[in-house]
Amino acid sequence: MEKDIIKITGFHAHVYFDPMSREAATRIREGLDTKFDVRLGRWHDQPVGPHPKAMYQVAFLPNQFDKVVPWLMLNREGLVILVHPETGNDVADHTDNSLWLGEKLELNIDFLRR
Repeated sequence: MEKDIIKITGFHAHVYFDPMSREAATRIREGLDTKFDVRLGRWHDQPVGPHPKAMYQVAFLPNQFDKVVPWLMLNREGLVILVHPETGNDVADHTDNSLWLGEKLELNIDFLRR
């Protein structure tokens, strides 16, 4: 059954980092803030929610996908980034409907099911 993309209200990119890669994460964040009209979330220095590593979130609109995601692809500096749509189904959005730049990390999906 085909799903309607009109249900996508936005996208999130989660940029994962550790203490050694925080500088790279900062450069990526600054680049996103300079080049795009995105909402930058707080820095989370510990795993939070379903995310297994420190990260920050970047929220952007569907009409920005074709600019933001290719920029992340070429400028991620080796960091792992999860990109997922916002459709109202958190489990599907973080699993079946997501894409990974770099290594696919294991998310705590049980957290999303609660």
